[in-house]
Amino acid sequence: MASALIYLFVVLVVAAVVYLLASLVFGRGEQLAPLPPGSTPTRLPASDVEGSDVRAVRFQQVLRGYKATEVDWVLDRLAGELDELHGRIAVLERQLDVAGQELEKARAQGGAEDG
Repeated sequence: MASALIYLFVVLVVAAVVYLLASLVFGRGEQLAPLPPGSTPTRLPASDVEGSDVRAVRFQQVLRGYKATEVDWVLDRLAGELDELHGRIAVLERQLDVAGQELEKARAQGGAEDG
């Protein structure tokens, strides 16, 4: 009889520990207010999306969600591509400015020689 009580006590202690661990890991059942229909917690700037914006994106997970590692891989790759493209655009804009200045100088020198 004593061994049955000890067994019951151990089972109750283990169940209490599992319950406490689960409540610490998964929360206490608190829920956020539901989002309005058609809205999402995912945010991106309306324009000029940077690589850091893509890296910061987080998606809402649902029961049949997504494989987070695959989405993270895609977002990292897109962020890198965006950073590279922004860098290329900046270089090309600088080259365009320099070419425009050289053209203006050439026109000014050509006009001075004609005058």
